[in-house]
Amino acid sequence: MSDKLVVKNLKKTFGKREVLKDINFTVKEGEFLSILGPSGCGKTTILRILMGLETQTAGEIHKDGEEISKLVPAARKMGFVFQNYALFENMTVLGNVEYALKKRKELKKDAREIAEKMLDIVGLSEHKNRKPHKLSGGQQQRVAIARTLALNPDIILFDEPMSALDVDTRMTLRAELKELQKKFGTTMIYITHDQEEAFAMSDRIMVMNEGIIHQIDTPKNIIDNPADEYVERFVIKNIKMKIDSLIQFVDTDKE
Repeated sequence: MSDKLVVKNLKKTFGKREVLKDINFTVKEGEFLSILGPSGCGKTTILRILMGLETQTAGEIHKDGEEISKLVPAARKMGFVFQNYALFENMTVLGNVEYALKKRKELKKDAREIAEKMLDIVGLSEHKNRKPHKLSGGQQQRVAIARTLALNPDIILFDEPMSALDVDTRMTLRAELKELQKKFGTTMIYITHDQEEAFAMSDRIMVMNEGIIHQIDTPKNIIDNPADEYVERFVIKNIKMKIDSLIQFVDTDKE
């Protein structure tokens, strides 16, 4: 696979606080990369810089070989799925998916057809005339994903999109999102603080803390060969604790 995104020596400071410290990573075409770390580690700042919503203090961002740091967000051909869905409450589900398509001259005449196709793909055709507040949290997130996919972006960025959902809905959406990624071959970068979520979905995981990358590798390699004590503690021990808790819950339930 060719390199889709190359980030070189990325740094970000807010006043005297250094949020990102010399970040370097590459994302392959069609790859699902999760950026995993606790709150405040810098992962959302990376996403905002990639999207063009924040300007880096230093460093370069190359997409398909082009340096894009000076481009406005709309010119970067990236989609963004927000944690809070960011749907228009006064529009129907279909209207929400159509909205951005109608703003693009080359897509305007086919907006309705594309929107309906996307809603069919995410299983929401029967809800297309409903308003967002009539949907469950999982259904609203599907609308947000359909709206982003409809624009056919080169890369889709996700900022903890499932953190507000219940466990069953998260499990279902994880599987659906991975299937959509395979179907469309879209490069995806996914922010999460949930170790289980990262390991369930990712081709590779970038483990971060306090503005640095501790390890970037496949889930298997991270488990087999953690780079340092932080990865061992934050990733592996947390996953084992969750497994032990689940086993204890099952055993208690049997009694």
